[in-house]
Amino acid sequence: MPRPLIGITTYVEDSTRYGVWDLPTSLVPTGYYGLVQAAGGAAVLLPPDEPASAAEVLSRVDGLVVAGGPDVDPAHYGAARDSRTGSPATVRDHWELALIAAALEADLPVLGICRGMQALNVALGGTLVQHIDGHFETPGAMSWHPVRPVPGTRYADLVPEEAQVPTYHHQAVDRLGRGLVVSAHAVDGTVEAIELPDPQRWVLGVQWHPERDKDTRVMSALIEAASVRTAVPVG
Repeated sequence: MPRPLIGITTYVEDSTRYGVWDLPTSLVPTGYYGLVQAAGGAAVLLPPDEPASAAEVLSRVDGLVVAGGPDVDPAHYGAARDSRTGSPATVRDHWELALIAAALEADLPVLGICRGMQALNVALGGTLVQHIDGHFETPGAMSWHPVRPVPGTRYADLVPEEAQVPTYHHQAVDRLGRGLVVSAHAVDGTVEAIELPDPQRWVLGVQWHPERDKDTRVMSALIEAASVRTAVPVG
């Protein structure tokens, strides 16, 4: 059986230097596809495309990872922009919100990471807190703090203990989107994981960065859910 193919959304940068070049790029840190591969999947990058093509693109993959990155534009959840909110990532917002909607429609396994968790919440009608303190300390360096699973959730089944996780964010989930439940908190009460509780759908968002850790349990569960889609019916 082939490895499940996992699509990973990309960062979009106006200027990236490599070799003698300085060009616009669509990229992703190697930790993302490295984690997919370590968990038994194959990875493919999904740079921005026309939002209307999201369902077509996702028809080629078995699971979706929505990567971290800049703040989701508060216009998508009907809020005024806080002065501490980053500049809009318009192309990426429209593409990723369309991908999430199409993935949910197709019952495709979804893992949202940091910004990806926030985008999942917004895609389902939720809102965000535009600034919190204490979840990153040094620009360009991960902070680590404990997260506590909520008993009875999918995340708690995967990681039943309090776990130290690498984190780098200044926004957080506020009002939950439709159907979502909280599946982990930080010690200060910040929502650290959300999920759809439907056992027939694998949809999870984590506020931290598992691609910067060695723990593959969350990604392995996504790969397991996606592997069902690679099975070829007999007969």
